[in-house]
Amino acid sequence: MPHLSTLTLSHFRSWRRAQLPFDGRIVAIHGANGAGKTNLIEAISLLSPGRGLRRGSAEEFARRPEALGWKIAAELDSGQELETSAEPGASRAVRIGGKAAPQVALASELRMLWLVPSMDRLFIEGAEGRRRFLDRAAMSFEPAHAEATLAYDKAMRERNRLLKDMVRDAHWYEALEGQMAAAGARIQAGRARTISALMAAQNAAETAFPAATLSLIHPEAGPQGSDEGLRRLFAEGRRRDMAAGRTLDGPHRADLAAIWAEKAMPAADCSTGEQKALLISLILANARALAADGPAPLLLLDEVAAHLDAARRAALYDEIHALGAQAFLTGTGPELFDELGERALRLQITEEEGESHAHRH
Repeated sequence: MPHLSTLTLSHFRSWRRAQLPFDGRIVAIHGANGAGKTNLIEAISLLSPGRGLRRGSAEEFARRPEALGWKIAAELDSGQELETSAEPGASRAVRIGGKAAPQVALASELRMLWLVPSMDRLFIEGAEGRRRFLDRAAMSFEPAHAEATLAYDKAMRERNRLLKDMVRDAHWYEALEGQMAAAGARIQAGRARTISALMAAQNAAETAFPAATLSLIHPEAGPQGSDEGLRRLFAEGRRRDMAAGRTLDGPHRADLAAIWAEKAMPAADCSTGEQKALLISLILANARALAADGPAPLLLLDEVAAHLDAARRAALYDEIHALGAQAFLTGTGPELFDELGERALRLQITEEEGESHAHRH
């Protein structure tokens, strides 16, 4: 199982400088609110493609007031080195093994899943968050899923520009719609495979967390899963899309539906605690499915213990340990991790003179 053996931070949010060693065990991180716990695991999340677990911009990551630029470097137990950084006013750069690389290449080096408090409203807010959740899960199984989503979004932005400019030449649209259809078909297939894998992993395990029945919903009926079907969808929608100035239908409008299987209740109608349990169940199912075919993923679980009673906390920790996953868990007090015993490396995070510090104990 690949795991982080060292993490080095430089001028990242509240961290001026830190070098932290790990030994593959679960890492239990505790400290007062605002001490820098979430900043620490956010730095780790940037060792995967995208904007990290809080979807920040490169400029936002820079420590204030210096704003000198920031860097995150890590070494895996395999010896592989990962680095991501940004200079003031520049976009984020990635290096793997000392060589420049695209962000999407990070997904092939370290599989990563996370759960943060902002996701607690996943089932009751807009579809965008659920699509993003599903696409990150799909990317964990197939790193190339990230390339498909980037290709689709790029072609759609260009198509939307034509629509806003009221361009009517069909040839311009056909080329872009062909790119969108090819990428969109890959996206839809990846999402479908991911839903099947998550449900199979839930159903095959005995767990203290409830199972969810998942399905993919489209805003309009139609043959949206295939290349040909998507081409037709886009072509037939041009007049309506031009009136709106944007692409109104396609994979970018799909939604993930979840039902608490045992109660046959939509997740949106469940209590806050039940929704949290369903989320944890999906993260564990994702990790379980990945571990069945390869290395267990790295898990980032921010403030997850505070929402669970002692029995469910113990069950969660047992499942993570059984997976053999390196996990980083945060909480305000050390007592939240008592059930881990010797299975965890413990870090206390403090804020001293405006910067975060880690103390191993």
